[in-house]
Amino acid sequence: MPNRFIKPEGLSNNPAYTHVVAASGGTTVYISGQVAVDASGATVGSGDLEAQTRQVMENLQVALAAAGATFDDVVKITTYVVGYEPAMRAVIAGVRGSYLSGDNPPASTLVGVQALAAPEWLIEIEAVAVIA
Repeated sequence: MPNRFIKPEGLSNNPAYTHVVAASGGTTVYISGQVAVDASGATVGSGDLEAQTRQVMENLQVALAAAGATFDDVVKITTYVVGYEPAMRAVIAGVRGSYLSGDNPPASTLVGVQALAAPEWLIEIEAVAVIA
């Protein structure tokens, strides 16, 4: 059975995420939080949230492909942003939108945090995918 992206009546419909994703069968893939580092471990986009978000999404794409998945298989993402302010959401959404399905975006949580593991990192995103 393929993943089901459910938009329940009684909850506001937000095009950026799906409130409920039902997944069954297949292979579940858990991807550790990805940060803005390239393949050599160097930070990309120091001080630039948009550049860091793009690198994080590229890293997620590589991780998904390694497991035989794509962004269409992602059922849940959690985003951590240092010093989060509401204006940052548009920057993150602009980048995310070029990677995630507009029709069936995954369930999503965004959390503002004080810091990440390295002081130059502004954003970290982890993902769960289910390959049918």
